[in-house]
Amino acid sequence: MPNAQPPGPTSERSQTDAADCTDREAEVHLSGRVGWLRAAVLGANDGILSTASLISGVAAAESSSTSVLIAGVAGAVAGAMSMAAGEYVSVSSQADTENADLERERRELDDCPGCELDELTDIYTSRGVEPALARQVAAQLMAKDALGAHARDELGISEISVARPLQAAFTSAATFVSGAAMPLLATVLAPQGTIIPVVTVASLLCLAGLGAIGAKAGGANIWRAALRVVSWGALAMALTAGIGALVGTSL
Repeated sequence: MPNAQPPGPTSERSQTDAADCTDREAEVHLSGRVGWLRAAVLGANDGILSTASLISGVAAAESSSTSVLIAGVAGAVAGAMSMAAGEYVSVSSQADTENADLERERRELDDCPGCELDELTDIYTSRGVEPALARQVAAQLMAKDALGAHARDELGISEISVARPLQAAFTSAATFVSGAAMPLLATVLAPQGTIIPVVTVASLLCLAGLGAIGAKAGGANIWRAALRVVSWGALAMALTAGIGALVGTSL
């Protein structure tokens, strides 16, 4: 019997790769966070920015601290309700469209399952799968969950991306209030005559932190996201304060 040959470099590398794959923790993908993350970042960002801008504008018009605070609280409440209603309506429209497409697909599966099998086969073929294998895959997927297969591969609707109106509405409202609380707190704590600089600095710092947190949660570049949010926030507050000062002077 010939002596067994020692494993070569390729064999050793394959064994190492297999060990690495075994030891590695399960992959965690971040796309599942898209639904609530978008609403959360939007709500918190809008809460900070709109409330801080409103406070800066009213304060620039030389209003009293009490008037500025009342305006800020009113803006926070109105903004939270507006965010909730807006998110619910917009995401509900998306959900209605998805449900209509699914209902249409369900009817087509009942009326002509063979046509739908051909359609799914063509989709997989266009992605590079050999025609015979594409048809086999399409048939097996349709046998298990025909509507789910067409929703995912034909319509682009999946569990990750499906619209959730109530989740978006509550997330936006809650994060808006959380964001608005910061400039309101800065207004209360600011010494007389320093509301605008104190609120501006505190708001920009919070916006930078929010941008970094959102980028971290979504796996994006932290510094780029923070700079983007701070730039737009500074522009919005500067414009609002300028208009407030102009209106206050003219009145």
